[in-house]
Amino acid sequence: MPVRSVAVLSLHTSPLAQPGLGDGGGMNIYVRSLASALARAGVACDVYTRAEHHGQPPVVTVEPNFRVINVPAGPVAPVPKESLPGLVDEFTEAMLGRIRSCGRDYEVLHANYWLSGQVAHRLKHELSLPMVATFHTLALVKQAGVQAVEVPGRVQGETDIIRCADLILASTGAEAGFLEQLYGADPDRIEVLPPGVDHRVFAPGDRAAARARLGHPGGRVLLFVGRIQPLKGLDLAVEALAEIDDAVLWVVGGPSGADGPGELERVRKLAADLGVTDRLLILPPRPHHELADYYRAADVCLVPSRTESFGLVALEAAACGTPVVAASVGGLRSIVSDGETGLLVDGRDPLEWATAVALLLDDHELAAAMGARASAGSGRWSWCMTAARLRRLCSDLVERTPVTCS
Repeated sequence: MPVRSVAVLSLHTSPLAQPGLGDGGGMNIYVRSLASALARAGVACDVYTRAEHHGQPPVVTVEPNFRVINVPAGPVAPVPKESLPGLVDEFTEAMLGRIRSCGRDYEVLHANYWLSGQVAHRLKHELSLPMVATFHTLALVKQAGVQAVEVPGRVQGETDIIRCADLILASTGAEAGFLEQLYGADPDRIEVLPPGVDHRVFAPGDRAAARARLGHPGGRVLLFVGRIQPLKGLDLAVEALAEIDDAVLWVVGGPSGADGPGELERVRKLAADLGVTDRLLILPPRPHHELADYYRAADVCLVPSRTESFGLVALEAAACGTPVVAASVGGLRSIVSDGETGLLVDGRDPLEWATAVALLLDDHELAAAMGARASAGSGRWSWCMTAARLRRLCSDLVERTPVTCS
């Protein structure tokens, strides 16, 4: 029997929050887009997130079958992500109370990110419900990419969730491999389920018209979309810009996390030292749908992330017909077909990045051909296909006995 209701957990960031600001990013887009697609397919979705602002209603109806439930836990204010593990118990108890009074009988728990997984792990046993886990990022993979010092207990927390999850969703085959190799995940409980893109919003359009709407006629335009933090590699994009004449770099996004403000200051100083301050335009985050015009307006989209589990920016740019130059890491390898739909760069040498970008800037026919192939290829990904497959997977889980923690 098809699954009818799912409780989605997104403790540390709300699907209604602005992507590109604070902790809002690709996960916000993922949770909101997938919940919306499931709701339209007839699955009632409630997304549980932490209340952060006074005046937030306890329940927000986004559309029929899709609600966001703001759960009180800790101060009614933004809390650094690094401090949220201390609120997991309080959030779990509050969420349990909300579940028992919300009027829906959930059949599946879907946790997004390891913090939500900690909550779902406990609720799974309390409510005897199957648990689906999507990690979005993995501590051991991030540490390999940027030598980051992760929150104490995160690796063990991820390991515990993996051992007890009835289903683990990986965005790519590479992520599935990391789950097996680094965490010992059972391959029979891993499904590769890529995110999607909304082709009604992200589609090719007229570049000149997009630039006119944005009020930035520009010349040769490079684009970076994302949160400003060391992981995303904006510094490399600025260093590549310094090697390219007569191009400007638009950055759409704001500082994120504890290192965000310092990273923004460092990038501005780097631009000044390299003499490209007048060619670097840092713009505040935009509502998600407005990004389509930025993709259309750009000649090339840069994705220089040090690690990337999937890479929604690369996919959205591709859907808009804009060629992508991306780091050859993680999920970006599954989105960008090197030499066909864009270019992948091994390593972090600014000159190599500049050479790849200049190739597309100087060869308009090549860039147009790559953009067209990228747009056509993006049809492999859509939120409705992702939701349809997840619905089938959850329906199968409902018929099974939940996994016992190993």
